[in-house]
Amino acid sequence: MRNSLAICMLSVLVFSCKKEAPKTAGGKTANDSIAKTEMKEDLFKPIDTACSPTNKTEDYITAIQWYRTKVDREIAGNSPAQNNKVYEDYLKVREKYTECLNDLHTDLLDKYVDYHTGPDTYDLPDNVKKMAAELNKVGLEFRVMGEGLTEIHSLPGYYESVFKNMVTPDYSAYISQTAKDNKENYAINGGLMITWEELGDRLIVWENFINTYPKSLLSQQAKNNYNSYLADYLLGMDSDPIYDREGGKILDDKKEEYNRIIKKYPNSNTAKKTKELIAAFDAHMPVDQIEEKINVRR
Repeated sequence: MRNSLAICMLSVLVFSCKKEAPKTAGGKTANDSIAKTEMKEDLFKPIDTACSPTNKTEDYITAIQWYRTKVDREIAGNSPAQNNKVYEDYLKVREKYTECLNDLHTDLLDKYVDYHTGPDTYDLPDNVKKMAAELNKVGLEFRVMGEGLTEIHSLPGYYESVFKNMVTPDYSAYISQTAKDNKENYAINGGLMITWEELGDRLIVWENFINTYPKSLLSQQAKNNYNSYLADYLLGMDSDPIYDREGGKILDDKKEEYNRIIKKYPNSNTAKKTKELIAAFDAHMPVDQIEEKINVRR
């Protein structure tokens, strides 16, 4: 019996060893193969974010892909607060590489408007189609900005797709609203491309963010967004004024929007500033003094 027991125990040990280190066809263990794969990945170093004329499109694409893989690994094991920092760093890196791609393809971007054949339609040559496909792989696109200008930008919802449910609530709200803001061009040729009602609602969203997350690291950026939108909302734009320059009165469609905001969000800072604007025009204050009185950043 003792001999039989010893043989059984020896068989178990041999089987366990084989199970822990399975051999590959070349006689190496699977663990060896995994280690070598990870080592190769660790040896790869992405190009510097400083733009260089010696770098090619594929160099930037590969680097962007590498950083995306790195980020996916990090956020999977991080806390939401740690991922806030990952988002900040990743945003900077992608923006640097995107800037380099824009510099590298100045000629192509200058000619992009020539491919326009109709409302939202373009007849792109094969080389531009190929590049567009490569950019799309890493969440980038050609975006027509107006006035004959085309730039390479991140897709509007790209960062939300990466960091959704992986960051703290303030970062999640900020990333989500930024994605919505970037779905379409905000203004072209000094004129608003969204409706004034949409602008009013956008103001309320950013005002609520500032009030909900006053201690957020993104609070100052949210205030900058809010103040920039508020200046356009109350003071108009070069090609989209809020008042009749001859009569010196607020235009009817703008007045209607202002009344909507005041009625719907009476306790908001946006409504308060809008009331100040209307009062200034009703008092026939010179237009060049209204901006100083309203002081959108106060």
